[in-house]
Amino acid sequence: MAKADNDFTKGSIPRNILSMALPMTLAQIINLLYNIVDRIYIGRIPVEGTLALTGLGLTFPIITILSAFANLFGMGGAPLCSIARGRKDNKRAGEIMRCSYTLLVITAVILTVVCLIFMKPLLYAFGASDAIYPYARDYLRIYLLGTIFVMISLGMNNFINSQGFGKMGMMTILCGAVANIILDPVFIFGFGMGVQGAAIATVISQGLSAVFALKFLNSSKAILKLNPIKFYFNKKLAGEITAMGISGFTLAATNGAVQIVCNAQLQQFGGDLYIGVMTILNSVRDILTMPVTGITNGAQPVLGYNYGAGEFDRVKKSIKFMTFFCLAYTALAWLCVILFPEVFIHIFNGSADLMDAGIPALHIYFFGFIFMTLQFAGQSTFVALGKAKQATFFSIFRKIIIVVPLAVILPYIGNLGVDGVFLSEPISNFVGGVASFTTMMLTVWRKLEPKQRKK
Repeated sequence: MAKADNDFTKGSIPRNILSMALPMTLAQIINLLYNIVDRIYIGRIPVEGTLALTGLGLTFPIITILSAFANLFGMGGAPLCSIARGRKDNKRAGEIMRCSYTLLVITAVILTVVCLIFMKPLLYAFGASDAIYPYARDYLRIYLLGTIFVMISLGMNNFINSQGFGKMGMMTILCGAVANIILDPVFIFGFGMGVQGAAIATVISQGLSAVFALKFLNSSKAILKLNPIKFYFNKKLAGEITAMGISGFTLAATNGAVQIVCNAQLQQFGGDLYIGVMTILNSVRDILTMPVTGITNGAQPVLGYNYGAGEFDRVKKSIKFMTFFCLAYTALAWLCVILFPEVFIHIFNGSADLMDAGIPALHIYFFGFIFMTLQFAGQSTFVALGKAKQATFFSIFRKIIIVVPLAVILPYIGNLGVDGVFLSEPISNFVGGVASFTTMMLTVWRKLEPKQRKK
C-alpha cells in the first residue's frame, strides 16, 4: 500500500477498512465522551442530579442540529474528496476541502447568533417545564459559544480521515475528550458550577480538538493542506458539497426532530421522569452504535476511492465486509441490553424511579437492534458512491416518515402511553433498514460489475 497516497485499491479489503474504521470508531467513542461524560457527572450532582440530567436532555435537539450542519459540509465534502483522490485529481480534492472549511466557519457564526436569540422559546417548544428549563438554559447558552469549535473539529476531521489518516483523526478527538474528562469534575464539583461548569469544560475541550485538527491539516504530513486563515469559496463546489452532505445533515437533523416530538409526547404521557429516561436511552444508543458508525464511516473512504478508480469488485467486497461485521456486532450488543439493562442505566443515574421506568423502556427501545445495521450499511454505501438523493431519501424516510408519526399515534393505541413512544424506534429500524439496504442492493450492487472498469 503506497503510504504517500494511501491507495485503497491495493491490499486486503478488511485490512483497509479496519485500518480506517478502528481509529475512527475510537475517535467517535471518544467524541461521544464529550456529552456522555457531561451526562454522567451531571446525573450525580447532589439533590438536583435527576432534574439537571433531564434539563440537559432538552438541549439535545439543538446540539444535534449543530452537528447536522457539521455533517452537511464535512461529510458532504469528504466523499467527493475521496472520489477525486481515487481519480488522482488532488487539485480538485484540495479545493473541495477548503470550500467545505469556509462553509463550516460561516455557518457556525450564523448558528451561534440565531440559537442564542431564540433559545428560550425553542427549549419550551421542545418540552421544557419551569422546573427543568433553568438547567437547560444554563448549559446551552455557554455551549453555543463553542459552536465554531464543534463545526471545525467534527467537520474537518472527515477530511483527515478521507486522506487515510484514521489514527490522526482519532488523536484530534482524543486530545479534547481527555481534557473534558479532566475538566468536567473540576468545574462541576470543584468550582461548584453545576451544569454551567460542564458546558465550560466542553467548550474548552472542543476548542482543543479544533486547533489540533487545523494544525495537522496545515502541516507537511497532510496530503491535502489547509491554511485556516485563507478562505476559499466556489459556488459550483459549494452546491456539490451541499448536495452530497444533505444526507448526513438530514440524518442528524431528523434525529433532532425526533427528539423534539418524543420529548413532547413523553412530557404529555409521563412527565419529566420519562424525558430523563429518554435522555438515558439516547445515551445508551449513542454508545452502542459507535462501532457501527465507525465501521460504516471507515468504509466510506475505501468505497469512494475504489469507486473513483473503477475497482468495482473491491467496492462489492467492502460492502459485504461492512455489513456482516456490523450485523454480528449489533446482535451481541442487543444480547447485552437484554441481559444487563440495569448496568446501562446505572452508568448515568442510580435513582430508583429512573431504574424502574428505564428498564422496560430499554427493552422496548432496543428490540430488533440488528436491523439498524441495514440502515447504516445502505446509507453509507449511497454516500460513499456519491448517490446523494438516495441517501437523503432514506434519512428522511426512517425518521420523519416512520418514527415521528408513530411516536404521535402509538401512545393512543391500546393505552400504550409512553411505551408507544419507545416502540416507534424498533419499528423504524426494521422498516427503514430493510428498505434502505434492499434499495441499495437493487440499484447499486447490481451495477457494480468488473466490466465497467474501463468506462
